[in-house]
Order: sequence, then structure tokens, then C-alpha cells
Amino acid sequence: MHWLLSGPLTVEKLTVKIADLPKSLQGKILVQMSDFHYDGLCLSDKMLTQAIALSNQVQPDLVLLTGDYVTDATQPVHKLAAHLQHLYSRYGVCAVLGNHDTYYKNSRPDITQALQQAGINVLWNQIIYPLGTELPIVGLADFYSSDFQPETVMNQLDADVPRIVLSHNPDTASLLTKWRVDLQLSGHTHGGQIAIPGFGPALTYYRKIIQKIPYKIKRYLPFLQRNYSGVRHCEWLQGLHHVGNNQLYVNRGLGTYPPGRLFCPPELTIITLDHQ
Repeated sequence: MHWLLSGPLTVEKLTVKIADLPKSLQGKILVQMSDFHYDGLCLSDKMLTQAIALSNQVQPDLVLLTGDYVTDATQPVHKLAAHLQHLYSRYGVCAVLGNHDTYYKNSRPDITQALQQAGINVLWNQIIYPLGTELPIVGLADFYSSDFQPETVMNQLDADVPRIVLSHNPDTASLLTKWRVDLQLSGHTHGGQIAIPGFGPALTYYRKIIQKIPYKIKRYLPFLQRNYSGVRHCEWLQGLHHVGNNQLYVNRGLGTYPPGRLFCPPELTIITLDHQ
């Protein structure tokens, strides 16, 4: 994707406060990347290399990848993985898969294998402890998969233990309010791709307008009934949100769909953990 249709890479920095976070984990730095859609069109090698260099520059404690490594075929993931193996992190790189990574025949095992060969720990309804037992990292199956059964994973954790959850689609945040989620990291939305300066993602306003059109008119205009963003909660298209007692951060992603982005640039996220 030409940079004019994508915009320059931006770095978002935030501090996330977590209750009961032990002193040993205060100040730990996480880097999130999401929605690569790597196929030579949606994400340039130049921007990908830049993102990896910026991540390495902050010397993160953990790098977290939140899905959609490819778009229409699995083959590009091998070249992407060759780039991603240059990511530096004190305690490793963890990842979950997105809907594009599980949609095609054999895509899930092929993408999982390619990423794991690059030293990336791919999670599918799993819990790991790269930062120690006091802050588990939970990686869920994709929301659209029949394997998305968060209760089988979340019920394994003590409610008094803080945790970070990786889930590609932010819509899952509404379901995860049944459990403690100190920080959920998601992508999927590309931030809405088109934003209105001073107002936010254009899709939010598009949805509000569509909702006011009577059904007797919409039924004759099928395009008005489509879900163009693939999400139900347009209020969570990008940034940090509170969902019940939980926190959700939605990354705008690195890759870009045609016709491109407008005032919604690709994103690398740097997160510093702090005690609440």
C-alpha cells in the first residue's frame, strides 16, 4: 500500500494501571503490534522494518501480536515471519490469531508453524507466564472460531490474580466482563480506517445515521444492512476503553485495506505497566 493511502507509522504510548500488580512488574514495557495483512500490498517492507526497529529501540520486556498476519493466502506469512524473528524482547514474543489467519484451509496450522519457527509463541486458548505467575498472559481463540470458549481458559485463573488477555476482535470484551481482565489487547478494526479530525472514526457516525433509517427503506437497500467493520461495538474502534470493570485497548494495526486510511495512521503501541 502506497504511503499516501496508508499514512506514516505512529507510535502510541500509554501507561496502564493494574490493581494488585506486584512491585517487581511495575514499569515493565509491552509492545503491541496488530493486523499486518502482509502480502506486499497492504503493508510495505519499509514500514514493517521501521516498526520492528522502533520496538527494539525501547527494549520491551514482552512483545504481543494480536492477529491477522495475512489477508487472502497463507504463503506470505513465511516472509513476514522472517522479518518478525528480528523482534527483540527480554521475555519473548507472544501472539494470537485473527479471523484472516483461520479462515482458509490449513491456514491456522500453517501460520502457527511459520510464526513458531520464528520464535513466536502462538496461543490458542492458552495461558503462559513469561512475566511470572503473578501476571498470566491469556491468548484466546479467534472470536469467529468454534473454539472460542473463554470459560475453559478464564476459569482456570484465580480471581485475585491480575492478567492480560490477547483477543483479536474487541467485541469479545463484552463477553469477558464475566471475568477479571486487567488489560485486553485487541486489533481487527484498523481503527475504522477513516477518521474525522476532532470527532473520531467515521464509521461510528455512519452507524448512527443508518440506525435512524426505517427498516422499510433499508430492506430495499441491502448495502445499508452490511457490517463493513466486522465489529458490533463501534465505540471500541481504537484506543483505551473501560468495559465494565475491565480495560480494553484496541490497536489500529499496521496493514491497510483499499481504498486506504484517512486520518487513521498505522500504529505501534508501547504500554508501560503501573500499580493502581
